[in-house]
Amino acid sequence: MKQILLMITVVALVGCGKDEPVQSSDLELLRLEMEFEGTKAKAEAGEAKAQFNLGRMYANGDVVIQNDKEAVKWYRKAAEQGHATAQYNLGVMHEGGTGVPRDLKEAVKWIRKAAEQGVAEAQAHLGTMYGDGRVKKDYEEAAKWLRKAAEQGYVHGQFFLGQMYAKGLGVEQNFKEAVKWWKKAADQGDAAAQTSLGLMYGKGQGVKQNGVTAYAWASIASTNGQNIASRFKSEFLKPKMTPTQIAKAEALVKEMVKKNPKLLNKK
Repeated sequence: MKQILLMITVVALVGCGKDEPVQSSDLELLRLEMEFEGTKAKAEAGEAKAQFNLGRMYANGDVVIQNDKEAVKWYRKAAEQGHATAQYNLGVMHEGGTGVPRDLKEAVKWIRKAAEQGVAEAQAHLGTMYGDGRVKKDYEEAAKWLRKAAEQGYVHGQFFLGQMYAKGLGVEQNFKEAVKWWKKAADQGDAAAQTSLGLMYGKGQGVKQNGVTAYAWASIASTNGQNIASRFKSEFLKPKMTPTQIAKAEALVKEMVKKNPKLLNKK
């Protein structure tokens, strides 16, 4: 029946007269409808990638009406075939009770499977679960999974691994290592990591104390919406700096952003 409807749509579009030009929006809608039908056919035939894509369509409301239960259904089919991202998405939906009853045990099961397949986001997620006690608190396990994510360049893994080193949780306390991982996250535009770097430069922990650099990182973090960074800059740093130092810090901000535009989070 749907194929017939699609054919009717095609005929209607092709049959438009010169005074009724085909709208690009109509063609795009037709393309999306055909994409959905093709994806659904492959998913029903058992193709894991198509099952995942269909689940994502239902989760996001792409082409079809948003439906969390259908998303769970298709993510599960793909996950059971070993599709790593489907496993992670299914775990997240179990954790949040989205389209399925909330079940932390099932969430951990699927998130772990995705993490073991190398999905960085799943690795970081699992690490934070061990760190905050959503599963039995185990800081060593938390640090292990956060490191795996961080080493893949995943920004949240880098930030939280820095936190573990700063606090000595699951690893030996090491401010230099904390700064190292925060710098990697900060370079990707992570405002929390930028704030942490500003604090470290301000205190001289893990790096040589440098008010100008501290001010620069705090300024960038503040621009990215970090209120703590804004207060740190205005209430702690600025009163202790000369106008010349402040001007130097502001010039450093421009230089840093010019060199790496990703410092400013555009989200």
